[in-house]
Amino acid sequence: MNKIIECVPNFSEGRDKEKIEKIVDCFRNVEGVKLLDYSSDEDHNRSVVTVIGEPAPLKDAMVAAIGKAVELIDMTKHQGQHPRMGCVDVVPFIPIRNTTVEEADALAKEVAKEASEKFGQPFFLYEKSATAPHRENLAKVRQGQFEGMAEKMKDQEKWKPDFGPNTIHPTGGVTAIGARMPLIAYNINLDTSNVEIAQKIADKIRHVKGGFRYCKAMGVMLEDRNIAQVSMNLTDYTKTSVYTVFETVRMEARRYGVNVLGSEVVGLIPLQAIVDCAEYYLGFEGFDPKQVLETRL
Repeated sequence: MNKIIECVPNFSEGRDKEKIEKIVDCFRNVEGVKLLDYSSDEDHNRSVVTVIGEPAPLKDAMVAAIGKAVELIDMTKHQGQHPRMGCVDVVPFIPIRNTTVEEADALAKEVAKEASEKFGQPFFLYEKSATAPHRENLAKVRQGQFEGMAEKMKDQEKWKPDFGPNTIHPTGGVTAIGARMPLIAYNINLDTSNVEIAQKIADKIRHVKGGFRYCKAMGVMLEDRNIAQVSMNLTDYTKTSVYTVFETVRMEARRYGVNVLGSEVVGLIPLQAIVDCAEYYLGFEGFDPKQVLETRL
């Protein structure tokens, strides 16, 4: 069986549909690459693409998409709720079938090297690919965002890019790239317009504030709906489950007289994470994921 690696690039454009489609086109009709999903959020002003493929064609498609993003997205004009530091903000590679984290890491480095040479976009290696402990956490790498990144990168001892120029691309910013395990982008919406409540709840559950080990969280405002949201990345759903953060957010929201309106998954989610929720809420006894019809097809 062929080697399959997943890539979930995040682009800092969620409003201009023409630009989004031009970027996503880089993954369409490419032999050895399959576009699984893409979604855009106007409040976050961000698009998340999910693709899988064999290493070589996936590399070529990703390099092309980076070039298109550098061409189309001007970070000096970008505004949105989600933290960001580059037109292509983050490019994670995830081993899926017959591959290892080491192979995903090698692919990330190949993409960074070629894209930096072609387009002048600097790259930081993060997560499993990080070259120093302080670069593993994406939040720390992104700290300062686009507006503060040029100043931050003057400290070349700590923040010299792993690939590309020693400072930001003038309109493209800088990109984090690397290998990681599967991640779930999960958001919970609250029936309040007070974003401070969402921020306080996020502080309760995020790891850096003493919350769940595999949860990154922040509070944001969804302007089009006039509601606050707890936006999360679950970096290991087998250790910090979807139902655990959902129930904790619902419990914490009650402290402020707030209810949960609903939740959403951005991009794709492993089937097992959904099965875990079903087992928890339905009280399944002795359930086996092989009992899911689609897994037997």
